[in-house]
This record gives sequence, structure tokens and C-alpha cells, in this order.
Amino acid sequence: MSSKYGCPTSDCDPNSVTVISKRGPQQKTLKSASALNAAQRAGMQIETEKKMMSGGNRQHTAHKNTLRLDEETEELHHEKVTLSLGKVMQQARATKGWTQKDLSTQVNEKPQVVSEYESGKAVPNQQILAKMERALGVKLRGKDLGAPLHAAKPGAGKK
Repeated sequence: MSSKYGCPTSDCDPNSVTVISKRGPQQKTLKSASALNAAQRAGMQIETEKKMMSGGNRQHTAHKNTLRLDEETEELHHEKVTLSLGKVMQQARATKGWTQKDLSTQVNEKPQVVSEYESGKAVPNQQILAKMERALGVKLRGKDLGAPLHAAKPGAGKK
């Protein structure tokens, strides 16, 4: 009772096709703008998702609430070094005959750091100021700004 195709007529009809498995539409992540536009033109359903803080460097994030910062009445800013400090640094550097680059190599900092301190744009860092004091031999902190660093103390030379 087999047909001319070698199989029973009830199981195998030459005009019908049996599909074993069919996959549904694949979920793709479209990464380029051109692929996204092509999918939109084809009428595909597109879902977008915004991830919070993805790919951000978390050690430099702001922790304060931005709304509270907007509502803050006093102006928040970092303290900068004074222009008098910059003048003292320039004079001390000039007496040694150094350029900003020479001073930066002495204190192991970038030349831009020395430039910012001399122009009064830097945020004061006590470690950098201490290194510059030792290199220039001049006090850069405190009330006796510009005084020699290793001045003779009263009573130091007496026995």
C-alpha cells in the first residue's frame, strides 16, 4: 500500500512541505545607526533601553543631589591660590635662573602645574607646595610668605 514515491500516501504528500522547527524572529542588538534605520524602514519593532551610569568612571562621579545644588543659595567653588603666591614663586624661580619647566622637573610635577600655581588658577595642594618650598628655598605657606625657608632662628647659633 505504498504510493509511487515509496511512502504511504497518508504520511508523505509530494505537494506538502513539513517544517520540523521554526525559529521566531531573532532579537538583535543593533549597534550602528544605519542598521537601526534599516530596521525601522522594514517595520520591525524596536525597543530602546537607556542604562544608568553605564561605562562611566565611578570614582569621579558627583555624589550630591543636583536638585539640591541648584537650590543652593551660596556659591560653591574651590579655593584657588592667591596671586601673591604666584608672584613670590616667580621671583624665587627667577633668582635661581630656572624656567617653569626646570622647577617642574625639580618637584617632579608637570609644567602645567607650575604654570597654574604662578597664574593663581590652581587649587592649593599642601604636598606640592611643600615640594616647591624645598626646591625654591622660600616659604610659600603661612603669614611669612616669601621669607627664606632656612632662616637663622634666634638663639640657634649660640652656645
